[in-house]
Amino acid sequence: MIKIENLGKRVMTSEGELVILKGVSLEVEEAETVAIIGASGSGKSTLLGLMAGLDTASSGEVILDGHRLSTLDEEQRAVLRGQLVGFVFQSFQLLPSLTALENVMLPIELKNDSQAREKATALLERVGLGARSHHYPNQLSGGEQQRVAIARAFASEARILFADEPTGNLDSATGARVIELLFSLNKEYATTLVLVTHDERLARQCHRTVRLVAGEIVSDERHGDSEPALAEAHDEH
Repeated sequence: MIKIENLGKRVMTSEGELVILKGVSLEVEEAETVAIIGASGSGKSTLLGLMAGLDTASSGEVILDGHRLSTLDEEQRAVLRGQLVGFVFQSFQLLPSLTALENVMLPIELKNDSQAREKATALLERVGLGARSHHYPNQLSGGEQQRVAIARAFASEARILFADEPTGNLDSATGARVIELLFSLNKEYATTLVLVTHDERLARQCHRTVRLVAGEIVSDERHGDSEPALAEAHDEH
């Protein structure tokens, strides 16, 4: 589903060239869950952005479901993201002027699906927010906003889901519930999940943990059959 070949990312700073990623190669199978873990500044969010086609690499190649991103212009990458990819961000990224229901409806409406309201309502019920559907983001708690964001990500029926520190702004108990929901929906929809986190226990709930140090992969560990041990696996942030 995702193939990365010798990926590099360099940027120019006032002090000269900064190498963020160098020679990263990785393959992710369909319906696999992969955690990318590393210290702050290790390049994990940059790698996620490159994999999702939100940024362009300095060298190497990203292939999403057979599509080489380097052969696509910005507009074509955006179309491909709309067809293939869902996102869950640390900062929720909900549109403040839309209700919870309207936020979840948006990616469905973009596909001209006449069932947008029904599908979005069902997803909000699924994440336990049926009674909050007409609330705006600023009327929801952080955990509720993240649950809306998860419902929106799955509303697009994306085949690949990218999650960047999805519990970073939540307390540990709320984070645990959000992660349980994310894994549960991910299993239900058989989505390919790539999760960026600094949380070792959260990473162990994925099929694999890929560890980045200074822009390079230093380990790629498979966890066997990773059924999330959710209640206790996220007992602190």
